[in-house]
Amino acid sequence: VNARLFWASDTQPATLEPSDVQLSLSTEPVQRAKQLIAALIVRTPSPAQRTLPADAVLLQFYLLPDGTAIADFSEALAGAMPSGILSEQMAVDSIVRTLEANVSAARRLKILIRGQETETLAGHLDLTGFFPLAPPEPPATEAPTAGAAAQP
Repeated sequence: VNARLFWASDTQPATLEPSDVQLSLSTEPVQRAKQLIAALIVRTPSPAQRTLPADAVLLQFYLLPDGTAIADFSEALAGAMPSGILSEQMAVDSIVRTLEANVSAARRLKILIRGQETETLAGHLDLTGFFPLAPPEPPATEAPTAGAAAQP
């Protein structure tokens, strides 16, 4: 499957950019999310593009019927994360945007560390709430419907 993963840009500082990566992905949303997050950690194109610590481990992933995704990480996600709002925000955004692009059933994300709610990721980014996930955008090449008036 062609999956879209988001890592730090190697050309524009402090931004994420999508990378299309061929992955063997499950059609089951929970397993698919686990595979995608694992790929974010282990398949980073270069050290400069890494958004999640190399020794971070996704311990568990849950998807509730209302679309709430819960990602439970090892303490390395917080402990090995460079402290600073920018690095912390980019880490969370890379997870959020990757899930948005590839797991349509997920609507919002909660991040836990070793099964516990944590106030911040590495001292700055608030983890007490939920991170909204936008639904995937429909394909841009939709044919006009029959009987639609032509635009001038």
